[in-house]
Amino acid sequence: MRSGSAILFGEFGQKAIGVGDVIVLGANVLCGSEPEGYVTVTTLYLDTEYVVDQVFWRNAGLLCDRLAAREFAATLYSEPTQILHLGEDRAGILAPWLDELVVLCISGDFAEHFYRIQALWFSVAHIIAPYIATSPVRLSSTQRATTRPSPPRLHRFAPLRKEARTIATLLRDRPEHRWTVDALAQTVHLSPSQLGRVFVDAYGKSPIAYLTMLRTERMARLLRTTDTPIAAIAHSVGWGDPDFAARQFRRSVGLTPGRYRTMSRSGPEAHRSG
Repeated sequence: MRSGSAILFGEFGQKAIGVGDVIVLGANVLCGSEPEGYVTVTTLYLDTEYVVDQVFWRNAGLLCDRLAAREFAATLYSEPTQILHLGEDRAGILAPWLDELVVLCISGDFAEHFYRIQALWFSVAHIIAPYIATSPVRLSSTQRATTRPSPPRLHRFAPLRKEARTIATLLRDRPEHRWTVDALAQTVHLSPSQLGRVFVDAYGKSPIAYLTMLRTERMARLLRTTDTPIAAIAHSVGWGDPDFAARQFRRSVGLTPGRYRTMSRSGPEAHRSG
């Protein structure tokens, strides 16, 4: 909010906002406002995938892949709407960066100004980010997430044990197989608990969590590239129960399989959120 004041309303109720306030909205969040006279606002739209990428690289020492980053972000930033009271002084710091962002974005030559736009956004984010509340667990009825994933382990770059590589190859080659930890452990002559420790050290997640990631990726690819019914796709990747498959897919990707298929075929504009 650059000038004036307004009443913001949404699933959180009604809130008064004024100069220096920043409203952060999650994807697919309905929110409206009623200006109290004349107001000036600047709005930034961030693609969800772009945000996930930033969460991943910001936490690259903790997260093993982008699917883990998506789950981590969805849980940590679970409040769909936040009002940040930066104050007029800090809002004044943002003003020239926001003005330049507007000029560059409407110039129509995004590729040429890509790095400058990135730099300006990071400058804005550096001021705003400390005010964004995070939640290790669900705190209010409006939050979208109900549980936080297990704490990410520090991802050190070290040689992988042969047993871990063997299991990862098996899972990648045959994700549709009904694997169990016991069967996998027998394959590499380890106990289930030993295999769990070895695999987590290598890939940052359990063999079953890794298998879920592979199935989700294959399911997403088939949703994008084929017209095969969702239930048949779920069965082909190893999930016999379509409802269970839908829950696993949504937990990893943030969308139902049907919604993902629709959005993947609707062009870039369908992925934008404000």
